[in-house]
Amino acid sequence: MQTSETPKTDDRPETDLAQRSGGGGVTPPPSASQRRRSRGLGWSGRLEVAILAGPAMLVFIGFVIFPVIMAAYYGFFNWHGYGPATDFIGLKNYVTILTDPDFQEALGHNAFIVVTSILIQGPIALLLALLLNRKMRGQSVIRVLIFVPYVIAEVVVGTGFSLLLATNGGLNGVLEKWGLSGLAHDWLSDPNIAIWTLVAILTWKYVGFAVILFLAGLQGIPDELYEAAAIDGATYWQIQRRITIPLLGPTLRIWAFLSIIGALQLFDLVYIIWGQYVAPVAGTSTMATYMVANGRNAGNFGYGNAVAVVIFLISLVVALVYQRFVLRRDTAGALTERNPE
Repeated sequence: MQTSETPKTDDRPETDLAQRSGGGGVTPPPSASQRRRSRGLGWSGRLEVAILAGPAMLVFIGFVIFPVIMAAYYGFFNWHGYGPATDFIGLKNYVTILTDPDFQEALGHNAFIVVTSILIQGPIALLLALLLNRKMRGQSVIRVLIFVPYVIAEVVVGTGFSLLLATNGGLNGVLEKWGLSGLAHDWLSDPNIAIWTLVAILTWKYVGFAVILFLAGLQGIPDELYEAAAIDGATYWQIQRRITIPLLGPTLRIWAFLSIIGALQLFDLVYIIWGQYVAPVAGTSTMATYMVANGRNAGNFGYGNAVAVVIFLISLVVALVYQRFVLRRDTAGALTERNPE
């Protein structure tokens, strides 16, 4: 008598079957994330993206991309701001910019401000942030007082310092009254001092922003790390060097990026305090003040547009290089793939 025997099924994973068959067997089904990538967003997803991002993209294209394209276009012409641009001169404006000693000097001033802003504002802001991160009396009041200069409009700051630091201004008057007339200087017109005066004003104006940014980063560091380090016998400065500064690294790098871009595009304070003619003489001119002085004020709008394009390209290259070599670690850690459902 023959008995029918039900064949046994191998209930091991399909990946095991594929391995036993030498790669020619059953292949595992694609994951959910792979299926989503193969299908794409679909019409509903594309419509959602268009509705949400469309207005912002239109504003960005209309107020950023289009002006840059038009500035690059007018930079190829000898255009004085009236009527259509017809006097085509090619790359002459750009060659003149790159070979002009005044522009090279202005570029050097921007580079100097970039370096001094990071080397002076960074340590001061970090020390103040570490101090204000501890419990103390009047902590909130001190934070507000430090942040107030950043909120004040540049016009007010520039006007105030131009009156305070003039030859017959308040600072020299106080020094003479205290019998320190030997310390009185021409703070705004002396080429050997004016650039450092600008650095001091920028430090007073923007160090508060760095302090608030660092304080926000310090709030994200767990207190358990400090407690564990203190139990292990680490001193206060060892804790700051080994724990605080490394964990505050992303915040420091973002602040440095914002400081660099701001220094490359510096215009308002220099133009208000020194004016269009005094800035080159005092040694405080920047690329932006050079653009206004040799473009709009000179009636050569084609040349001014070319200078604007050069400033844009310099800032873009610096931003891309900084993101590639400095911010790459931070941005790579932020880009994570969703787990398959």
